[in-house]
Amino acid sequence: MDILRQSLTILWPLASIVGIGLGLAWLINWFVKRSPDGATGLIYPLLNWVNVSAVIIALVIMLPISDESQGQILSLLGVVLTAVMALSSTTFVSNAMAGVMLQATQPFRPGDYIRVNDQFGRVIKRTLVNTQIQTEWRDLTTLPNLLLINSPVNVLYREGTIIFAEVSIGYDVPYTRVEELMLLAGLDAGLEEPFVLVHELLDHAVAYRVCGFLPSIKNLLSARSNLRKTVLQQMHGNGIEIVSPNFMNQRQLDPAKKVIPDQPVLHDQRAQEAVSQAPEEKIFDKAVEAASIEELKLKYASTQEEIEAAQAALQKADTDGREALARKISELERREQLYARMIEQRSAKD
Repeated sequence: MDILRQSLTILWPLASIVGIGLGLAWLINWFVKRSPDGATGLIYPLLNWVNVSAVIIALVIMLPISDESQGQILSLLGVVLTAVMALSSTTFVSNAMAGVMLQATQPFRPGDYIRVNDQFGRVIKRTLVNTQIQTEWRDLTTLPNLLLINSPVNVLYREGTIIFAEVSIGYDVPYTRVEELMLLAGLDAGLEEPFVLVHELLDHAVAYRVCGFLPSIKNLLSARSNLRKTVLQQMHGNGIEIVSPNFMNQRQLDPAKKVIPDQPVLHDQRAQEAVSQAPEEKIFDKAVEAASIEELKLKYASTQEEIEAAQAALQKADTDGREALARKISELERREQLYARMIEQRSAKD
């Protein structure tokens, strides 16, 4: 009986610590599922890491051993932890710290177009150590967070961006004529306030660049392609040769013969009436889904703030205003529940 009592005296504190750790793990999981970011954010792994570390340290302290032995074990754990951090300082720890920095600065969010070195695509999600993007070939590319910290990241502005197309025209064509046709091409492509730059004077031709504001980046790839199409239509349709990037003709041709299509696209009514389908929805399907989830999370958080503001106003309102505020709070709570269900359903698909 004494042995059983002694065993319970020793094991009970240890079992209590393990139970508290499991309870905290369940509480962390419950809290993270209710947060807008869910388990894909940075809070979940950090809280779990802190919880496990605290449980291990508490178990060592509660072990029925001498203070000297406890100190040696804790010192050993410190040495092991330091060695792990030192060995992985260029990989996991560095990427984790970079992930924390990205979470704090928020340079981009899911659904944004970004370019990092030679990588271009739409952001799907960002975790503690890496960021996943979907490229224009519909492939998924994982970028270490450390790369995003050490390299310039070009983020396309959601409310519109400037796109351009370059072309080289011979010196025999007046630049005023080229500028006129390229402005027409920009307008035909649906750009706002297009403008033309004489980009470079080359040995064989003049390089022009037509630029314009694209209000929506939803179909970015199609917009860039359409701009190049309209440039071809205007140039070839008006009898102007394009000699970019470097025109070399080794065939024996009549000098008066122009190297342009026999039937310019500008005069092809079928090409004018053809409606090109935007491929972005198929290419960036994962990124589009992530962007919609991110927007739902922002609306969910905004609704929560509106509820808190309305509840605060309800406490200070008079009798006449309480009924209206109560209806508003009820409507906001229904909207909050709707957003929560939509986020849960779309997250479950992933």
